[in-house]
Amino acid sequence: MFFIDVLWKLFPLYLFGSERDYLSETESILKIVPETMAASSSSILCNAGEPDLCRDDSAAFLLKLVAIASIFLAGAAGVVIPLIGRNRRFLQTDGSLFVAAKAFAAGVILATGFVHMLAGGTEALTNPCLPEFPWKKFPFPGFFAMVAALITLLVDFMGTQYYEKKQEREATTRSDELPSSGPEQSPGIVVPVTAEEGNDEKVFGEEDSGGIHIVGIHAHAAHHTHNHTQGQSSCDGHRKIDIGHAHGHGHGHSHGGLELGNGARHVVVSQVLELGIVSHSIIIGISLGVSQSPCTIRPLIAALSFHQFFEGFALGGCISQAQFKNKSATIMACFFALTTPISIGIGTVVASSFNAHSVGALVTEGILDSLSAGILVYMALVDLIAADFLSKRMSCNFRLQIVSYLLLFLGSGLMSSLAIWV
Repeated sequence: MFFIDVLWKLFPLYLFGSERDYLSETESILKIVPETMAASSSSILCNAGEPDLCRDDSAAFLLKLVAIASIFLAGAAGVVIPLIGRNRRFLQTDGSLFVAAKAFAAGVILATGFVHMLAGGTEALTNPCLPEFPWKKFPFPGFFAMVAALITLLVDFMGTQYYEKKQEREATTRSDELPSSGPEQSPGIVVPVTAEEGNDEKVFGEEDSGGIHIVGIHAHAAHHTHNHTQGQSSCDGHRKIDIGHAHGHGHGHSHGGLELGNGARHVVVSQVLELGIVSHSIIIGISLGVSQSPCTIRPLIAALSFHQFFEGFALGGCISQAQFKNKSATIMACFFALTTPISIGIGTVVASSFNAHSVGALVTEGILDSLSAGILVYMALVDLIAADFLSKRMSCNFRLQIVSYLLLFLGSGLMSSLAIWV
């Protein structure tokens, strides 16, 4: 077929040419032969897949079993450690150790989005096997990543609003069920605050009359005889307003709208983050599963195990902060840990008939990689890095700042370096 293509292109030169055109004919031959060879090899590559000199089906199958076990154990360990640690002092979600470890995991996820997913999507959607129109006419990888980030923002906002309202309704229902001995105050109340002597500072929301406007909570004024505030500097902790259900001279405590909002935020973050991680776990699992080359699979085992562990740690931390019930947390953890191993198994089953260079496979891989990149970059920057690095805890702890930034850069650097093998 190759020689037929060459002869077909050279035939007009000899049919209509002359001796004076000998030099131009020679130049044309030198030009046509390489072009035909390139087109022929590209056609073979797109139709039959790339030949692999390191192909060994039996060795590849054994390595895939090792990969399934290794990646499953790494992912399970990563997601379980924060869930178990929330009941242990050394790894509680409000501890400095957890914040520092989460910074490293955030760096891993950020590099996964930028260096691995977006680069993989670009490679797939700019592959020469794809038709010229529309894939060569528009930068689709960046576009899909942008769309995914904007959709994630919308889901993030709407989900947070939904869970905030749900938690407010539950808090209102619980407060209504408690016995009351006085008139109930409406949401958006002004509660008088007794300020400490010599302290002229105002807390957020404090009015000139000495009250504090509290939005979004139901309080019962008759259930506390006196409230107290603790005036502190900005780095000693925020000022607390205790609104409780107590009698006599006791001090009651309840959670304000800010804590309700934080709880809803963690719920949404954990669910959206899992969506982004799972979507690209499917891609990398199938990609490993369809490979029949031990030379390709062997470095992927270590790289993906490292990758899964720290992605699992970040996800487990978000699940822990969301304070899901044990059943829900277990389901989310298992779903994450099993996604990549199952995808490897699926890839192994379809390996014989799967052509990674077909148009359908390239478009699917490119779009999913680009969408995953947008989700992971948004989640890493907004919900993991910004949420922790712009917090009061970080700004008031210089040592924690230094350690967290170093771990953030280390995590992103190590994950980026894995692109050499992955």
